[in-house]
Amino acid sequence: MPESHRSIRVGHRSAGRRFLAFLGPGFLVAVGYMDPGNWATSIAGGSRFGYTLLAAVLLSSLMAMLLQALCARFAIATGEDLAEACRNRFSRPVSFVLWLLAELAIIATDLAEVIGTAIGLKLLFGLPLIWGVVVTALDVFLILFLQSRGFRYLEAFVATMILIIAGCFLGEMILVQPAIAEIVSGLVPSPQIVSDPQMLYLALGIVGATVMPHNLYLHTGIVHTRAYDLDPAGKRQAIRYATLDSTLALTLAFFVNGAILVLAAGAFQTRGTGAVEDLTDAYSLLSPLLGSDLAPLLFAVALLASGLSSTVTATLAGQIVMQGFLHLQISPVLRRLVTRAIAILPAAAMILAYGEAGAGRLLVLSQVVLSLQLPFAMVPLVLFSMRRRDMGEFRASPLVLGLAVLIAVLIVGLNIQLLSDVVTGTAFSS
Repeated sequence: MPESHRSIRVGHRSAGRRFLAFLGPGFLVAVGYMDPGNWATSIAGGSRFGYTLLAAVLLSSLMAMLLQALCARFAIATGEDLAEACRNRFSRPVSFVLWLLAELAIIATDLAEVIGTAIGLKLLFGLPLIWGVVVTALDVFLILFLQSRGFRYLEAFVATMILIIAGCFLGEMILVQPAIAEIVSGLVPSPQIVSDPQMLYLALGIVGATVMPHNLYLHTGIVHTRAYDLDPAGKRQAIRYATLDSTLALTLAFFVNGAILVLAAGAFQTRGTGAVEDLTDAYSLLSPLLGSDLAPLLFAVALLASGLSSTVTATLAGQIVMQGFLHLQISPVLRRLVTRAIAILPAAAMILAYGEAGAGRLLVLSQVVLSLQLPFAMVPLVLFSMRRRDMGEFRASPLVLGLAVLIAVLIVGLNIQLLSDVVTGTAFSS
């Protein structure tokens, strides 16, 4: 994004003010952890399997922290974003395929935002779902306004939305009063997550909603909005602050994301409602189950805030991917309208064909698609981070790189298992 490149000064004398100057990109990354697609997978997982999939939330959060730290380190050490690096280091056919897959991941993300925002508008204002899907195209004007004011305004808007979401779920936790012992137990991984195809399907949906492929491209691009010193000392300081920024933001996102699953487990599974896979059903069930009209209102407000904030980050990621892979710069308005139109069409078709239940299934499927796309962004990032001629003295420690390789192998292996379950039909059996 040339208009924002090195536009934010970070050379303050005070260490506290320097850190505050770096604070921001991590929250743009973290909002993907709380996008509407994540709600569908977490609510389905919590209502069906209780607290068991909290381990998947924790594991995916730790994966996200390590991978986003690698993103910041790579971007600052090389001066490139991940899309540029792929274009510069791979052959043209390989680079082109990676670009197509990155665009597919962004479309899947946008699809979740379209449906989630439309549902939020319906729950709060009674707008029919099909019209809510169409209205989401207007968010391009919000993004245009924020970008015209400067990158810090984009970051402030997203951070405000995250605080609103966190506040809403804090209220939900007070109302649901979850069992602390069961939460702690759910954080311990269970072999059943891998052995049960339906549980694995939802667990991978949670991974896809957390360690999102477009976030890897996004983070390596927006780190360059900071005007850090380009000497070795300046880069080391920038890596330290950028890593702290993303880790803190993802820690907050872990608590919010875990709260979504805990809410579903405590409100639905514990009270015997059975599996809840539709956000509208979740909204309507909260009030009678928890005995408070405040619970569904908080749910709807948080859902709308989630959709509005994640729409900003998907647009930024789209700009970075297109400019990096193709060296093509187009208007953010045009870019947003094109990607939103691609997302609106399947969403509207599913709603017309299957009603709101179809929209819910499409949300979960979009997150699994993201999980399947993740290796095609993650593997290049890990490979580049291991190359000493690229990273030089800023190459991560063998322990960090070893963990990154382990994460890549684990996710690829789980995706192979998922594909096998989808082909045989066991992932969708009741």
